[in-house]
Amino acid sequence: MPHILAIDQGTTSSRSIIFDARLRVVASAQEEFPQHYPASGWVEHDPSDLWSTVAGTARAAIEKSGIDAGDIKAIGITNQRETTILWDRATGQPLHNAVVWQDRRTAGICTALKDAGHEPMITARTGLLLDPYFSGTKIKWLLDHIPGARDRARRGEIAFGTVDTFLIWKLTGGKVHATDATNAARTLIYNIAKGEWDAEICALLDIPMEILPEVRDCAADYGTTRPDLFGHEIPICGVAGDQQAATVGQACFAPGMMKSTYGTGCFALLNTGTDMVPSKNRLLTTIAYRLNGQTTYALEGSIFIAGAVVQWLRDGLKIIREARETQPLADAADPTQDVVLVPAFTGLGAPYWRPDCRGAVYGLTRNSGPAELAKAALESVGYQTRDLLEAMRSDWGAAADGVLRVDGGMTASDWAMQFLSDILGAPVDRPVVTETTALGAAYLAGLQAGMCPAPAEFQSSWALERRFSPQMDATTRNTKYARWGRAVAATMTV
Repeated sequence: MPHILAIDQGTTSSRSIIFDARLRVVASAQEEFPQHYPASGWVEHDPSDLWSTVAGTARAAIEKSGIDAGDIKAIGITNQRETTILWDRATGQPLHNAVVWQDRRTAGICTALKDAGHEPMITARTGLLLDPYFSGTKIKWLLDHIPGARDRARRGEIAFGTVDTFLIWKLTGGKVHATDATNAARTLIYNIAKGEWDAEICALLDIPMEILPEVRDCAADYGTTRPDLFGHEIPICGVAGDQQAATVGQACFAPGMMKSTYGTGCFALLNTGTDMVPSKNRLLTTIAYRLNGQTTYALEGSIFIAGAVVQWLRDGLKIIREARETQPLADAADPTQDVVLVPAFTGLGAPYWRPDCRGAVYGLTRNSGPAELAKAALESVGYQTRDLLEAMRSDWGAAADGVLRVDGGMTASDWAMQFLSDILGAPVDRPVVTETTALGAAYLAGLQAGMCPAPAEFQSSWALERRFSPQMDATTRNTKYARWGRAVAATMTV
């Protein structure tokens, strides 16, 4: 039976999953890697860690599956988006650590561009806002700070890529320098209406276009792996940024369908079909996927800290040892306390876009302890999601009042998902397969390889594990959400 290898390169770990032809999980392997924080608000990865954990987990997953690598007919790649890498085309060696999507070092560049009046033009072409989140200003920073890099870039000696592009380069032995439309759409230098790199924005950021990869469909030919990696040459057939891959994995192919993924951050996407919907509420207009040359767009809201707030409880405060301990702690919290945590550890994302903000806790008493902090941490994810959906409702209309499909590691918490439904006042559907990011990558690869059905047929195979329905009364819901709003407003004034 033919199989598919899905590579899911995330912010804190890399995973590889073997799927069979029916998109059932056969085997998987996962490995965490170090995070580097060289200065306040700076976040970096060593690109060699990204590559070694991808190669290592892919080999481990193949070994666990018991199949021969020759039985893998396609590879799909999904990745942390916006994270920026420059490398030497001749040697493949990175010029600097990867600058991670969470990194805020380019806030000053963004402010200067805003003050100069460039944001309306950039937003109209890219669908994005001027924020350090995106790749464009990260590329500029690297070219500004690596001696000789810009001159070398103009000579064609340097390649730029988001993580997918770097992995494709490494997997193919430097034969393919390409990305897909969804990752390109997150760089701040890609015109999503025209489907091409924007020369004017590149000139504004002083980015030589010689460094840019070719942009392909999400299901397309991305070359084959080096034969020495797995013992066989395997075609790379599908690529999508992690949130778009999750949108595909959740089968959100119809306009008006929504999904929200809870990993390190939280990302909600609303399919808007072939219409580019400009946001009046500082959401992002982005590409959901591109198949057969046809672009499908989405509105996206990005929250920088979701599952990472649980990691903070574990690694920062050390009040839990495992993520699952948050649920019993939240159940044990004093119901008379109204502790609110605004987890702006790396700034506030949509719809606020305040990179300068930092986290804050409100409502502490002498009796506040680990249980109250755990509850506030889980609730913060629900509040931030409602912020996004309120903005989507305004931009798109009644469709945003519908069912929200959820996925990602944090959805394993029944407590968090029930609170999410309560604070939204809407049903929340958790699928049988919650790791839909890898599933989406596998589907795209299988589609290109002729192993998977068309989107309409794939959509009918989506399976519900549990629906969470609202149980909170409207008065309580609105009171709690108003308290959150006041906490955010106070945080932005500090």
